[in-house]
Amino acid sequence: MLPGTVSRRISPARSAAVAARVGIALGIAVTVCFVTGLISHWVQHPTPWFHWPANPPWLYRVTQGAHVISGVMAIPLLIVKLWSVFPRLFARPLIGNPLRLLERGSIAVLVGSMIFQLATGLFNTAQYYPWEFFFTSTHYAMAYVAFGALAVHLAVKLPVVRTALARPATDAGRTDTGTDTPGTDTPDSGRPSRRGVLGAAIAATALAGVAVAGQSVPWLRWISVLSPRTGEGPQGLPINRTAAAAGVTDRAREGAYQLTVATGGTERGFSRAELEALPQTSAVLPLACVEGWSASAHWSGVRLRDLLAAAGGYRGGDVAFHSLEQGGLYSNTLLPDTHVVDDQTLIALCLNGEELSLDHGYPCRLIAPNRPGVLQTKWLSRIEVRT
Repeated sequence: MLPGTVSRRISPARSAAVAARVGIALGIAVTVCFVTGLISHWVQHPTPWFHWPANPPWLYRVTQGAHVISGVMAIPLLIVKLWSVFPRLFARPLIGNPLRLLERGSIAVLVGSMIFQLATGLFNTAQYYPWEFFFTSTHYAMAYVAFGALAVHLAVKLPVVRTALARPATDAGRTDTGTDTPGTDTPDSGRPSRRGVLGAAIAATALAGVAVAGQSVPWLRWISVLSPRTGEGPQGLPINRTAAAAGVTDRAREGAYQLTVATGGTERGFSRAELEALPQTSAVLPLACVEGWSASAHWSGVRLRDLLAAAGGYRGGDVAFHSLEQGGLYSNTLLPDTHVVDDQTLIALCLNGEELSLDHGYPCRLIAPNRPGVLQTKWLSRIEVRT
């Protein structure tokens, strides 16, 4: 029960009816964010049981875009949810029986982990990291904490949610305790109505989603004023990491540059000119980054399987790619065999009809369908077939 002084001051909008409806929307957003986040992590850190296809080539663009958009949309929903249930923090008894203790504990963990996940995720979209821990592994671990706490909270509160949903959201004069109170659910009361709060929550959630969706959805770019990336950049494509930041400027421009390809027990070096002399192929593929932005581009170069054939043949297995960059987190990546044999997997030499710029990976880079941008290795130095 709430203290009488608190109960008499509670707006009808701070009710189980509002909390339940906003909570359902928040739960959906969190579930989408959780599932797509797991997909992104498993693609970047593959496990033997997880298979990620090469096609359709736009699938990762959709899943990661949905991950960021649903995460941003969860922010106003969480704010409204916390606002609607805030008075219950003062309900008596503060601790109570084991079930109530479990409820309070799950709420504390849920709120803390949700705020952490949404805040750090939002900072990640802007590539701003004002902390000491490694974002990727921490964000991944806390996702299980947040989703587990959500599941426990839902199990404990399910009877309350079912009761709240059985009543119209405009049911006036009821508090979370179910007791009658003075006041109504009308604008004349001088306090926000339940319908007004739900409408504001829907509007704020939609606005938050649209404000960032343009970095993944091209036709929304003109209205997505909060998107960290616009889809534009040198050669028509944004850049996350420059050659100068990677420390490869001089080595990439060396006249003696060669791309070493090791396969079938043999090694062969290819100069940029020799790569250009091989049969050329083109493909339109999106570059989709973990921060949520993506943009399609026209790539041309040597099909990977053709390059492996020219170097000695390909008999199956994953292929490792090594960059001229030394010590970078993603300077070495592994391409599964399903992507190796795909027609659209290229050692790209040109971008949108122009020679690759230094920042886009000159003298050559990997571009494969349905892969995160961090795994599309730039400034290639060595390709090695793993048997």
